[in-house]
Amino acid sequence: MKHSSILVVDDNKSLLSAVELLLSNRCKRLKTLTSPNLLLNELAGQNYDVLLLDMNFSSGINTGNEGIYWLQRVLEKHPAISVVMITAYGHIELAVKAVRLGAVDFITKPWDNQKLLTVVESACRLSDTRKKANNHEHPKQKTTGALCDEKQTFAGESPAWKKVINVVHKVADTDANVLITGENGTGKEIIACMLHRLSSRYKSPMITVDMGAIVESLFESELFGYKKGAFTDAKTDKKGKIEEAQLGTLFLDEIGNLPLAMQTKLLSVLQSRKLTPLGENVSVPIDIRLICATNSNLRERVENGTFREDLLYRINTIHIELPPLRERKEDIPGFAEFFMETYTRKYNKPGMQLSEKAIALLCEYNWPGNIRELQHAIEKAVILSDKDLVKPSDFMFRQYDMPDSNAVMGGTLEEMEEKLIADAILRHQGNMSAVASRLGITRQTLYNKVKKYGL
Repeated sequence: MKHSSILVVDDNKSLLSAVELLLSNRCKRLKTLTSPNLLLNELAGQNYDVLLLDMNFSSGINTGNEGIYWLQRVLEKHPAISVVMITAYGHIELAVKAVRLGAVDFITKPWDNQKLLTVVESACRLSDTRKKANNHEHPKQKTTGALCDEKQTFAGESPAWKKVINVVHKVADTDANVLITGENGTGKEIIACMLHRLSSRYKSPMITVDMGAIVESLFESELFGYKKGAFTDAKTDKKGKIEEAQLGTLFLDEIGNLPLAMQTKLLSVLQSRKLTPLGENVSVPIDIRLICATNSNLRERVENGTFREDLLYRINTIHIELPPLRERKEDIPGFAEFFMETYTRKYNKPGMQLSEKAIALLCEYNWPGNIRELQHAIEKAVILSDKDLVKPSDFMFRQYDMPDSNAVMGGTLEEMEEKLIADAILRHQGNMSAVASRLGITRQTLYNKVKKYGL
């Protein structure tokens, strides 16, 4: 931590003062901000390793959407930085959502100082490893985001996944509009990338727009572009995302977040195959393939009047539904091996493998964050493990996301003891003193049993 730069963003000045007292003498540089509005400018001007980011900033609003919004904006531009979310204890579910979207961890207010130091130290290590890996990669070989540049296809074994891949191969080389639905993290962007790579448009760009990360007032300029002078800050002409995707693929992620006014304009563009930038009187012809994705029920949105039915019909020529990972657990080993290969190559750790017990644990876990959560879990395990064999104790799952202890009991006495110890290690995130105390045994006895069972 002593060589790391840390940025803290929270509107509570007392909290910022407490963080300064705790961390200022332990790191290379510490900067605090009371508003996230200056966040991107600060990150653009200075190189930070870790960002501590509050979940809520506006008075009286506790949805956590602000923290989620700024998390996505930061990771889009600075994927190597380790983001730790700050949240009140009652909003832990929001912080878990942030972790599934790419944050490395979270801390709750009020926090234990030792816990905060442990989390920040781990975040510093993660950031340092990511930056070293990125510095040694060719730009076209980076593996952040949805792995769109990867030539491999996930080796799914479930009937549901094979059915999805079959549909992808059938429709990829057409210009049919595709709607991909499913929970967060189920791999919607991965399927969109496959559709683009397998199409005749693969030599042209695939432009991705995260509709959930755009401020409502900016939708029109982001999608349709503008001419110089169209509004106060329009200093030059700017192409919109739709025009940037010319001859290629436009992927609108979380299409359900598109405001009604913009839905009308998008529908007009899709029908006429022309768009008119802000401040322009002449329409621009467009030739794109449209792929949309959402985790919401658009049919319900139509019924309650927040989504246009004619737009739904227009974007829904082909519908691909992605089931959650918990319903296709036979896919987990193949996905895990794919991510292991990806990240051992990225972080220069050849020969590192998942142990059989680690794979069994991954298959047992419920994966509320789906494939994206699995991806983050594998990456962190690869970075933090110092051995060639990744074991169950190298994974840090939260207690409330773990299977019920009673559910893992069964079998011989030794098998039950092994499962109990493995479960306790995960619940206490590798803190062996806490594990020994919880199990009522000495640390030495615990280490002997861990060695015996290969945990």
